[in-house]
Amino acid sequence: MKAAFVQDGAVHVGEVPEPVPGPGQALVRTHSCGMCASEQHFLHAGQNVIDLWRKHGGAYAGLDMSRPFVPGHEYVGEVIDYGPGSRRTVKPGRKVTSVPIMRQQGAHAVIGFSHDCPGGWGELMLLDEDLLMEIPADLDDDFAAMTEPLAVGLEHARRGRPTQEDVALVVGCGAIGLGVIVGLKLAGIAPIIAADFHPARREMALRMGADLALDPREVSPYDPLPELGNVRANLVYECVGQPGLLQHLISAVAFDSRIVMGGYCMEPEQLYVFSAQNKRLTIHFAAGEEPQDMELALRTIAEGRIDIPSWVGGRIGLSGVAEAVAQMSGPLAPVRTVVAPRKL
Repeated sequence: MKAAFVQDGAVHVGEVPEPVPGPGQALVRTHSCGMCASEQHFLHAGQNVIDLWRKHGGAYAGLDMSRPFVPGHEYVGEVIDYGPGSRRTVKPGRKVTSVPIMRQQGAHAVIGFSHDCPGGWGELMLLDEDLLMEIPADLDDDFAAMTEPLAVGLEHARRGRPTQEDVALVVGCGAIGLGVIVGLKLAGIAPIIAADFHPARREMALRMGADLALDPREVSPYDPLPELGNVRANLVYECVGQPGLLQHLISAVAFDSRIVMGGYCMEPEQLYVFSAQNKRLTIHFAAGEEPQDMELALRTIAEGRIDIPSWVGGRIGLSGVAEAVAQMSGPLAPVRTVVAPRKL
């Protein structure tokens, strides 16, 4: 099959072996797949990621950067067939997405970060039939591909256990931060404050439901805010993933605040624990989405409760993947670029 694959720290386009489904596995033809910053990170620091997972445990430990693998974990595809002995949970011909995990046959692979489970930058994928979610036939493929990235933010939002008494602050308005804002809005939380250096991202935060968007270089988002009646955030979501930011938050937030770590920092973090103790802070560590988050994300998109077209900045074929990956982290980059893997 045709695919854009990663090998030795570079993106290549060419033929790779077609995956063969085993018991409990669905063979899916990819329609659309979003591009995530984690894939760009693998190009520059993939071996470091693998080494950390080998040391601390995790599904990426089996990757070998010298061997090709097909990324792409934000996908929509069409069920073609199943492996022998499968329950065939969704009829062939129906569109699906899933949590990007393969658990069949004793495996615990991440779709798109596995040599055995290619992702959506290729024409064909293997998905776990127990995790398949059917996509409405009339929902645009590119919009449906936003289900997984939105679901990550929704998981982070609920991980903070928000209540109607909370004043929420989202630090960093990339895809994860925007998803957190959506999750808080769906839960009826108000006010929601957003903080980001870049005007375009602040504008997107307002579009997703934030009540106020600030440049933290100009106004401290941790202080009482006159625009909101001098309320002060007590539930802070870190959606940046830069070393040193957690300690900055600990120093800046109010007494008895809660912090949710959603940014994926893979560098050591130095903390002054006593400062968090003195403030009686609670720190939650958010991770990936779960099926309930995927279901809520898909409903939210399908029902038009989010301006999801504003997330999709373009649709490219396989030949455009390398350039798009190189440009995806800039402040003017779209929230998501979508890969059409059957197009060169």
